[in-house]
Amino acid sequence: MTARILVVDDVPANVKLLEARLVAEYFDVLTAGDGHAALATCEKTPVDLVLLDIMMPGMDGFEVCERLKANSRTAHIPVVMITALDQPSDRVRGLKAGADDFLTKPVNDLQLMSRVKSLVRLKNVSDELRLRAQTAQTIGLQELARVDRPDEPGSVLLVDGRASSQERLTRALKPIADVAVISDPQAALFEAAESSFDLIIVNPNFDDYDPLRLCSQLRSLERTRFIPILLVTEQGNDERIVRALELGVTDYIMRPVDPNELVARSLTQIRRKHCNDRLRASVQQTIELAVTDDLTGLHNRRYLENHLKLLIDRATTRGRPLSICITDIDRFKRVNDTHGHDAGDDVLREFANRVRATVRGADLACRFGGEEFVVVMPDTTPEMAAIVAERLRLAVESRGFDIPQAATVLNVTASLGIATLRPHGDTAEALLKRADMALYQAKNGGRNRVVAAAA
Repeated sequence: MTARILVVDDVPANVKLLEARLVAEYFDVLTAGDGHAALATCEKTPVDLVLLDIMMPGMDGFEVCERLKANSRTAHIPVVMITALDQPSDRVRGLKAGADDFLTKPVNDLQLMSRVKSLVRLKNVSDELRLRAQTAQTIGLQELARVDRPDEPGSVLLVDGRASSQERLTRALKPIADVAVISDPQAALFEAAESSFDLIIVNPNFDDYDPLRLCSQLRSLERTRFIPILLVTEQGNDERIVRALELGVTDYIMRPVDPNELVARSLTQIRRKHCNDRLRASVQQTIELAVTDDLTGLHNRRYLENHLKLLIDRATTRGRPLSICITDIDRFKRVNDTHGHDAGDDVLREFANRVRATVRGADLACRFGGEEFVVVMPDTTPEMAAIVAERLRLAVESRGFDIPQAATVLNVTASLGIATLRPHGDTAEALLKRADMALYQAKNGGRNRVVAAAA
């Protein structure tokens, strides 16, 4: 995992210490000595996370956080406040200012790295959703891409095995959410999958059950994968916190639970869930109305041409790799001539299904036209792109295509050309052209093979 982290502290020794820890984990680190410098950096440079000291002269961390969250250009950047203060009232104030989490000095290395990695993962998902909404605007679907963030009432599932704490937590959450309470973790898993919740709070008052197993199961199910999870945990239980964050738990709160902090953390997660739900709905509507290939269900060329430019701009700005693969069904004309165009459509649909099943979640698969398909692979080196392309080639060749229209099974192969973004001045057109030339070489070299363009 790589990301650009901004460390903000007026004490140079503190900055150097955090910088050394983050660089050792291969993060790109920027620094700022005061609030004004931090705001200026976030305005002009893409930042994935801000580690922000509270006690600074001139403009303290609370004000810096409020300004970041009030600016539409920086509101999406996660903020972790680092402070010597350890009172619940300070944490609540920071959360109300928009902070995503707190770390108390001296900073524990395990909590620091786990929290940074967890928040960066969340931001990557949000960035991709916002980028696709931006693509909707580019192609003229402004109304679909508009994302509002009203403070709607939330729906919370509280999983807690003790009646006394159930009552206490439910009472605290009543002003901001409707709360469903379940004592049995397995029953809670089924309820989460069947109903619609904005937040799941796991308070591990269970006799013979590991609460992290429930968290893992919630992250494994498609229906519950994107629901924020807030874990209640004991003071000093660093190992459980680190493991929870690695499993995908979104946030945690320490016992004894302060009601104001619980409300602030819950409200932050509910708002984020509502925002991301709207972004996903915007993307889905965009796909259905404008940028989907009717035959295969993949993105079409119109979407590719707009979105590829955005992905290239982002990769270039951040200095990250990006690769593309163009694949073409071998001797597809023979299928149409022999079995008819309906059979050809069956082949295209099944080919698209195999492309969809083979590529990774972050990749963008499109039908480029005719029997040509394009896969865009962000954060992918030439070596990894070759592995993905070869996996796709094998997925096509490995088993026949069942063609109902022709009442037969056809053996189908594909040729693939891959190209990788050059560090400076590369364009979508040039990248596609190099991949297309590599595809041409694969065709001329005997078909059913992967060829990489020269660097």
